[in-house]
Amino acid sequence: MSAALKAPPVLTRAEHDAGMREYRRAGERLAAEINNRGPLRLTEDGQLHPDILAAYWKHGYYIFEGVIDAQEVAALQRDAMDMLERAPVSPDAKVDAKGRPAHGLDHKRFPYRYTKPLQDPWGGTDQLNGRHPAQMSQPQADAGAPEQVVFLMYSMCQSMPSGLRLYGHPKLLAVAQSINGRDFVPFNDAIFVKQPGLGGSVAWHQDGVTHWDAPNWDEGIHGFNFQVQIYPTTVGNCLWVIPGSHKLGKADIKRMVAETGGSEQLQGAVPLVCNAGDVTIVNRQAVHGSFANSSPDIRISLTFGFHRRRSVLGAKAALSLTESNAVYDAQRIFDRASVVQVAIDARHQAFQQEPVFQYQPFAGLEEQFRFTPETFDRVIRDYNTKDLSI
Repeated sequence: MSAALKAPPVLTRAEHDAGMREYRRAGERLAAEINNRGPLRLTEDGQLHPDILAAYWKHGYYIFEGVIDAQEVAALQRDAMDMLERAPVSPDAKVDAKGRPAHGLDHKRFPYRYTKPLQDPWGGTDQLNGRHPAQMSQPQADAGAPEQVVFLMYSMCQSMPSGLRLYGHPKLLAVAQSINGRDFVPFNDAIFVKQPGLGGSVAWHQDGVTHWDAPNWDEGIHGFNFQVQIYPTTVGNCLWVIPGSHKLGKADIKRMVAETGGSEQLQGAVPLVCNAGDVTIVNRQAVHGSFANSSPDIRISLTFGFHRRRSVLGAKAALSLTESNAVYDAQRIFDRASVVQVAIDARHQAFQQEPVFQYQPFAGLEEQFRFTPETFDRVIRDYNTKDLSI
C-alpha cells in the first residue's frame, strides 16, 4: 500500500523558483554525466545509428541536436504563436483576445486546454486513467496574472501548415521506423505551452496505460514521443525524465514521492535542456514530468508519438479517448496512419531538395495521398478524432 501523501506547500512563484535551484543543479550534473545527446545520425541504409539506438534503449530518452534548421523553426514559431493568439480568450468564449472569432470552434475535438497559472490540472486526479497519481506543487502566480492560460494545443497537422510538414520529416520518420518497425503507426500530437511565470505543471507519470500486464510486455510496447523544441528549453521550464525507468514496469509514483518526504523533486531525474531546433525522444514508459514554469522563459514543445502496429491493433481506446469505447481495428489504424503519408507529400512539396521518406504501409498508394485540398478535407480535417492512444 502506498503511503499517504501530504499536500505540497503553497509557495509564491519566486519562492518556487528559488526552491528548485539546487535540484536543478543536481539534475544538470547527472545529465552531463550521462551525456545522452548529439546529432541525429542515420546509417547508409536509413536506420538510426546503432550507438544512438543503444543509448535510447539504455536510458529511455535521447536529445537529437540541431535537427530542425532556423528557417523551419521560424515558420513553426509563427504558426504556433498564431494558433496561441487565436485561442478563445477563455474556455467558453467564442472570440480571441483581440475580439476576432476564435480558432478551433468548428473542430470536432476542441483544440485547446486551459489551466490556472502555475497549477497542476492532472496530478492526484482520476483523469487520463489516473496515470498522474501525485500532485505537483502549485505556486501562486504573480499579481495581475490571468485567470486561466492555454496549457495544451491540439490539431497540429490541421491548424499549422508548418506542423503538417514537420510530421513528414524524413529523419524523424526514420527514427520511428528504426524503433517501432517498418509498419509503425502514429499515436497523437499535442503542443505543450509553458508561458513565462504562468505555465502549469505535468505531474510525474508514465504515458502508457494499456499493456502493463500483457504477457508480451517489454520496454517498448507503449511506443515513444518526440518533442520538437521551437524555443530554447531551460532547466527551469523543460521536461524531466528518470533514466532507465522505462525498463522497470509500472512505477509506484506515490511511493516514490513519499520517499522524498512528499516533495515533487524526485531523485535521479535529468532535465532535457535544448536549443531551438533540437528534438527529444522519450520512451512512453519512462517516468517523466515537468514543473510549474516559475521561470522567465517560454517553452513551446511540439509533441507527437509513434507505436508498433501490433501494440495498437485490437486495443481499446485509452487516455483522452477512453469514453469513445473505440477498438483500434485495421481500418482505424490505416485512416490515422494516412496522415503520415499526406504529411510526407506536404513536406516534399515544400522541401524538394530533401529525400522523401518511404512509408511502408502506403507503398504503392502514394498517389491517393498527395497533399491537395481534397486530401486535406478527407484525411487531415479532424484527424485527431482517430488518434491511437494506449
